[in-house]
Amino acid sequence: MLTVDKLREYGANVDEALQRCMGNADFYIMLVNKSLGDERISLLEEQIGKKDLEGAFETAHALKGMYTNLSLDPLSGPVCEMTELLRNKTDADYSALIAEAKKQYERLKNL
Repeated sequence: MLTVDKLREYGANVDEALQRCMGNADFYIMLVNKSLGDERISLLEEQIGKKDLEGAFETAHALKGMYTNLSLDPLSGPVCEMTELLRNKTDADYSALIAEAKKQYERLKNL
């Protein structure tokens, strides 16, 4: 079961997130659980593989907003980095960033 303490151990900035959620820990946990149903990291990987940098930017930007608002820092870090590279349509090797995002997503799912 996901808890605020487990999210802190994961590296989430829980205090910042709780401010956004007006101190309602149950609401915050519900939002984090809802984010775990989002499979767009796989879509992002697919778009990057196809060199669809515009589509990948849109996906990365949406993920950045979700993970940043939830203060899931270990996950938002690589997603934010990809978003900025994709904003500039940078054709680069994103494999390490995708791998880190997927790793952090799995870590979060396993809490």
